[in-house]
Amino acid sequence: YRDTFRLLLSFAQSELSKSPSALTLEDLDAPFVCQFLDHLEEERHNSPRTRNHRLAAIRAFFRYAALEEPALADHIHRVLAIPSKRWTRPAIDFLTVAEAEAILGGIDTSSWCGRRDFALLSLALHTGLRASEFTTLRCQDVAPGPGAHIRCHGKGRKERAIPLGKETARSVAEWLRERAADPAQALFPNRRGGRLSRDGVAYILHKHVANAQKTCPSLRRKRVSPHVLRHTTAVHLLQAGADLSLIALWLGHESVESAQVYLDSDLEYKRRILGK
Repeated sequence: YRDTFRLLLSFAQSELSKSPSALTLEDLDAPFVCQFLDHLEEERHNSPRTRNHRLAAIRAFFRYAALEEPALADHIHRVLAIPSKRWTRPAIDFLTVAEAEAILGGIDTSSWCGRRDFALLSLALHTGLRASEFTTLRCQDVAPGPGAHIRCHGKGRKERAIPLGKETARSVAEWLRERAADPAQALFPNRRGGRLSRDGVAYILHKHVANAQKTCPSLRRKRVSPHVLRHTTAVHLLQAGADLSLIALWLGHESVESAQVYLDSDLEYKRRILGK
């Protein structure tokens, strides 16, 4: 929402010659919003999907404005009637079991950073946490021992608990003992002891993917991001026989329909259906 309105107000200043403080709601009419959306695609080269995200933010604001300015109902309705643009959904990227093992197997755990990275990436592949959820994990969010699990806060401030398998539970418990930090401190700190950023998580992943490419050539054809690890978790759960409702619950999706994309991307799942 913030980025959308930074772009919108900047565009309004250049096109209408008005500073943001001088704008009125009437200035942001439907033709102007359509012009802004065209600007995003044609001049900023945004994809239709990004354009739709920007439009969703604008609609949220105008739905709020409808309650505050009922006299402008017609004006607001015309903006809300602007349709989203159809776009082609690409197949998601995910790692095979061999590729995931190559990344973890190539981590040198003789150093502090290596042990942290191994625990972090093992947890990422097992839980499917978002990068933003990783950066907010605290030591107290890990429950080791029997019934090992972690708790995290996802989108919409929803809290969920995710059980840990034996291997993942062991690596995280070992890291937790080495961390020996205050329960409220970050589970995976940076070199200075502070909280890892999203860019920090991406940097750690890219470093170990580059190392794993030496032994696993198929990784050279893939662009591996922290979100690809999340897709990997979902596809591996699907291949293990989990249904979509469980996958949606595991990943913290709002609805089961959000997990449908994993069905579309898993060729092995389709082959098993064909075999039956």
